[in-house]
Amino acid sequence: MSAPATVTWRAANARRIDRQFLRTPAKPGEAGPGEVVAAMLGAQAQVSSAAELSVGLRMDGATRHDVRDALWGEEPSLVKTYGPRGTIHFLPVAELPLWTGALSAIPGKPSPFKAGDRLTADQTEQIVGAIGDALDGVRLTIDELSDEVVARTGPWAGDLVLPAFQGMWPRWRSVMHLAGHRGALCFAPNRGRKVTYTRPPATGEPPLDAKVATGRLVRRFLYAYGPATPRQYAKWAAAPGAWADGVFASLAADGEIEEVRMEGEPGAWVTAGDTEFPEFPDELVRGVRLLPYFDAYVIASHPRDRLFPGRAYERALSGGQAGNFPVLLIDGVVAGVWHQRRSGRRVTVTVEPLSPLAASQERELAGQVDRVAEVLEGRGELVVGEVTVGAHA
Repeated sequence: MSAPATVTWRAANARRIDRQFLRTPAKPGEAGPGEVVAAMLGAQAQVSSAAELSVGLRMDGATRHDVRDALWGEEPSLVKTYGPRGTIHFLPVAELPLWTGALSAIPGKPSPFKAGDRLTADQTEQIVGAIGDALDGVRLTIDELSDEVVARTGPWAGDLVLPAFQGMWPRWRSVMHLAGHRGALCFAPNRGRKVTYTRPPATGEPPLDAKVATGRLVRRFLYAYGPATPRQYAKWAAAPGAWADGVFASLAADGEIEEVRMEGEPGAWVTAGDTEFPEFPDELVRGVRLLPYFDAYVIASHPRDRLFPGRAYERALSGGQAGNFPVLLIDGVVAGVWHQRRSGRRVTVTVEPLSPLAASQERELAGQVDRVAEVLEGRGELVVGEVTVGAHA
């Protein structure tokens, strides 16, 4: 490896794949679910089975049982909570001080609710405190938690003012994600079909100082997905662009990050000193890979038009948003979409390539389908054809 004068997109992409355990899955004893998710900077889990697959595919021989044990076992290394962009994620327990410090420091967006339905700053603090108190040492369903929050704050918290899928939600639920960011709430194992919540596992450390945590998370993002611009970080974090510009400027002034010349991407940054990229990137990305819904690699990698070239930009993105389709990667770029359907132990994976596959690629794809099925604890079956299922919301 050497430090090129200009970083090509191929070299940047190859380094991301290598650091994501997508080139070579982690060997047993090398990295467990907590370390793998740390390398990903969180695994988006609004589709929990997809997050299990994201993590499992990055670990040699792992199955969804290993990921679930890391979440719900006696000594959990993962926690399911609200992460970047206010979406549900698996995050490493050991890194909760970093995440709670950094996520709490991101400025919120203007409230989408009517003035009379919004919470004041004082009401927000009351609710977050009530959630943490109510969940201390117990597991509650959403209805049980709602009763406890209202009892600890007042009837105003339970007013049904928030438009929901098939009705209205109580006012307090507008800050559930914030309670997750503050470390007051996380998901617990389901009670039958009902979701439950609890307090996150204790780490023995308080949240990191906001400035320290913010800088550390930016450097971690650049290590995993750089070179990247402040606006790309802002998109990943759902942060205001001007705020991200200021954070990057401050880190640059302190010598913690440095700018590089990125092919087709002016104003890109890496962690200070992290300027070595593969000399022969094609060797690192060569091959066929399947990634599930909302995989961290496709969500955080930029620029989109290089990762989703040609027809992939229209077929595998949803209005420019990555993650809404499971994707087929060929030689490091998106080259199709796929969908899986389960019947008993059989996992039928339909793959829609955007160009014809060579015989060797189809054989490799069949191996990937077998690995997907192994993670899901089933038996794989490959079908090459059109995927008729639309984008995930």
